[in-house]
Amino acid sequence: MKTSHITNEAMANRVSKFKTLKPLSIQKDTNIPLEGRDVVYARQLLSVIGLDPKEGSTPINSGAPIVGAGGITMTLAKCPPGQGPGLHNHVNTVETFTVLEGRFDVCWNDDGSGIVTLEKFDTISVPPGVCRSFKNSGKTDGLLQVIISGGVHDMNDIAFTPAAADKINAVEPNLVEKFKEVGFKFNAGIDTE
Repeated sequence: MKTSHITNEAMANRVSKFKTLKPLSIQKDTNIPLEGRDVVYARQLLSVIGLDPKEGSTPINSGAPIVGAGGITMTLAKCPPGQGPGLHNHVNTVETFTVLEGRFDVCWNDDGSGIVTLEKFDTISVPPGVCRSFKNSGKTDGLLQVIISGGVHDMNDIAFTPAAADKINAVEPNLVEKFKEVGFKFNAGIDTE
């Protein structure tokens, strides 16, 4: 079978260097208090692999140095101890977490009743439609690899629970509206049929 040849210059577009990754711009909104952002995001989301623009676009994978890797996205989530996003689901996509540094608790179900603690290099893959969250349960900063695959990767695929909206609004009244403006939903676990 014939193989493909790729130049060094072309392969450079398929390389990501950790030290040059920058947090997503969507996380830098200074009009939203850090306590509110911490309910929705890992403290720092570093996009490594983003979608080919023909496959869609979302602020969650913008600025990735690698684009178009077979329909997957990969982000690195840096979290200080005790931090991680609240319960949310992905309607059509699988979200797979691998611990690269530290220790994380991953919870699932609408109430977070399922839980597993993952250590370095442990992995969990959460199927579509299941609520999930993660939190750094270690004593030092943690680093989690997040791969999203299958389905459509866009803001319509992500919904947080109403409890997450309540936590955000506890930081500042009606703060959840700022997240809704960029496309987040807060109806995970609510039967809309």
